[in-house]
Amino acid sequence: MSRQNILSRTPVVWMGALVSCALWGGAFPAIKIGYRLYGIGASATGDQILFAGLRFILAGLLAIAIGSLLYRRVLFPQKAMWGKILKLCLLQTVGQYFFFYVGLAHSSGVSASIIQATSVFAALFVASFIFRQELMTRRKLIGSALGFSGVLLLNLAGFLLALLAGKGAQAAVNPSAFLPGQLAVFASTVMYAFSSVFLKEYSREELPFVLSGYQFVLGGILLCLAGCLMGGSPGVLLGQMDGLRLGILLLLAGISAVAYSLWGQLLKYNPVSKVAVFGFMTPVFGVIFSTIFLQERQSAGWPVILFSLILVCAGTILAQTKVCN
Repeated sequence: MSRQNILSRTPVVWMGALVSCALWGGAFPAIKIGYRLYGIGASATGDQILFAGLRFILAGLLAIAIGSLLYRRVLFPQKAMWGKILKLCLLQTVGQYFFFYVGLAHSSGVSASIIQATSVFAALFVASFIFRQELMTRRKLIGSALGFSGVLLLNLAGFLLALLAGKGAQAAVNPSAFLPGQLAVFASTVMYAFSSVFLKEYSREELPFVLSGYQFVLGGILLCLAGCLMGGSPGVLLGQMDGLRLGILLLLAGISAVAYSLWGQLLKYNPVSKVAVFGFMTPVFGVIFSTIFLQERQSAGWPVILFSLILVCAGTILAQTKVCN
């Protein structure tokens, strides 16, 4: 059976997409833990961007190494692909993660993961209405809306419970406290939408491992330069490197290398909507992992998380049904 046939099979798409989403969901608490280990504060934007740059240089090298082993040759892009790799890196690594890292430092892991759920709508809109790669159907819209209602419930549950308890809106939530960070996270989702569509388009000409690996390395270098210009201190960051700190950096690099390369393989052989709709699982994993590893308080509790997961799964299945027939 050909690689295309295998990666187009529904069980393979589901398993691969869920693995990618679980890895990305785990990145939320891992980044914040990395900030703590390296002593990077919420106002240290230069160090945050520098930290991201180091992560993606390592991620790129790891993706190239994995791809080279799988294809049994050293992967190197065609000369004509360098311009497209640069465009991809400016959207995916530089654009998306610049806003994401800055936004995450000024918002909770839970709220950041919820906002990223809008990336599914953005990806479907860009693929359907801007690049005309596929048709937007009523089933896709309803399924996406159902999935989004699940992640929205996670975000609003605490607020609604506080209102029902008579504590008032001010006690329930203070939206202005994290607004700049949340807007930055939302900007990163728009960057993600365009990068997903370009990744599918470019993967017709080049292997996803090549695209992801080299755009990570190039984007990581650009992020490091930007971080230094913004006041980041590479000497301080590298000077405190030990086993634990190196471990969290390698973990984050591995998350990016595996998740993005796998996601690219799935996009290469499937419609964007068939893969992108699984993006609703990323914030669910993000909420669960942030609650476990960061002890971020979930006032609504696990019953709401489980019910939200049911809504997300139902929406994903509904959006997939017609595509999979």
